[in-house]
Amino acid sequence: MSHDITTALQHRAQAVFTESSAVKTALAASDAPQILTRMAQIAGQSLDNGGKVMFCGNGGSAADAQHIAAELVVRLRSDRDRDALAAMTLVQDTSTLTACANDYGYDYIFERPLRALGRQGDVLVGITTSGDSTNVLKAMQAAKEMGITVFGFLGGSGGQATALCDEAFVVPAQDTGRIQEAHITAGHILVELIEDVLNAKA
Repeated sequence: MSHDITTALQHRAQAVFTESSAVKTALAASDAPQILTRMAQIAGQSLDNGGKVMFCGNGGSAADAQHIAAELVVRLRSDRDRDALAAMTLVQDTSTLTACANDYGYDYIFERPLRALGRQGDVLVGITTSGDSTNVLKAMQAAKEMGITVFGFLGGSGGQATALCDEAFVVPAQDTGRIQEAHITAGHILVELIEDVLNAKA
């Protein structure tokens, strides 16, 4: 590989680090900390009352949904030995997912398990970089009908999802990668704050 290509790749890598850092720096100076604090307080209250936190998203956001749910069920910080917290992803096993997509359509793959497993007082976190993913929107709509609090991890202008959210964390960026990087950082913050909320009640 030529020296020119290697140099260009290195510059691109540096640019991505810089872009990602700039997005997070802007969020830190915005109302994002207050939004995540409110989310943590609401979710902590739900968990304390016997509720659970559910997550859904597509593609990379599906991985984020699984990742954040796992941090709640197990733990995020190694110095926090705490009880397991009730969290789950609506990105279900392949049998459930493919059966629902086949019988009802892909738009219903999150709504169907939500209606089966969700209860009034639970929390749903819908993750969509566009804010317009139909299957996430349908889960949010169902959650509202069921008395489930709705949080959104969104991107851009927030899309249609903002109108369905009780609290919305919106990354004001257009690049999907930068939005997802901010989402997983916000997910880690949310887990830490929930742990802190519950620890303060202990």
